[in-house]
Amino acid sequence: MAQQFGTFTASELYCPKCRSSQKVRERLLLVLPSGELYEFLCSRCGTSLGTRTVTGPAVAPAAARPPQPRPPRNRRLLR
Repeated sequence: MAQQFGTFTASELYCPKCRSSQKVRERLLLVLPSGELYEFLCSRCGTSLGTRTVTGPAVAPAAARPPQPRPPRNRRLLR
């Protein structure tokens, strides 16, 4: 059977503090070699309502850039 759905992202979750279903914000918690860990927060009161791990290809660390040479300082010659 072919895959019918891609990934799901929650738009509303039940908040025990607000005692109703509330819209959620997704916040990135950690970037791991195996994927990224997100936290769902209630948009009304800010309570953490759950987490989600997004797995994907391993992210290679960014290559270190060599330091940029500093431009010469303007020096005044004393006479």
